[in-house]
Amino acid sequence: MAEPSHERLDEQDLSEGWLEQFRRWHGHAAAAGLSEPDAMVLATADGDGRPSARSVLLRGLDERGFVFYTNLDSRKGREIAANPHAALVFPWFQIHRQVIAAGEVEAVEAAQADAYFATRPYGSRIGAHASHQSQVIADRSVLERAWAAAQGRYPEDRAVPRPDRWGGLRLRPEWVEFWQGRRDRLHDRLRYRASADGWVIERLSP
Repeated sequence: MAEPSHERLDEQDLSEGWLEQFRRWHGHAAAAGLSEPDAMVLATADGDGRPSARSVLLRGLDERGFVFYTNLDSRKGREIAANPHAALVFPWFQIHRQVIAAGEVEAVEAAQADAYFATRPYGSRIGAHASHQSQVIADRSVLERAWAAAQGRYPEDRAVPRPDRWGGLRLRPEWVEFWQGRRDRLHDRLRYRASADGWVIERLSP
């Protein structure tokens, strides 16, 4: 990470809710020219608590949480089915910021998944049929043959249905932390945490 700036994050500067604050910072990240402001590291764990992590893309956001789409038979899909808790990180290193969230994960409605799948490029829709994500294959030709077979079933002039194994997942945050890099490792960390009385804001020591 580059040398932190003099920018600070104070309680009085925060939006009333985490969603508005995230949208503000996401807008700053996009305006700064970050190549993938929607990229987030998603951490999951299996039923025995063994963790794994990977980068995925944010594809929906509202007061309910953060939405991404995936093959539900993939490693992350299987882990979430066994242990429906996850964490995510938006690593906006170039602007010395991170957003971190954790909570329970739920499936999005089928109609929402269908609508998003229909917006994907043709090749991506065919790839969702061809790839059994996270499964071991002998070599790349296995994938290429599966792609050609799927293309034969669904030519470009026909609708490509969403595979049953492909869908959307929503992380419903129990807390969302906004991390602002500061000099001398004295970073600002402000967290929205859900409580019985609503969202509370807490400062965390760096």
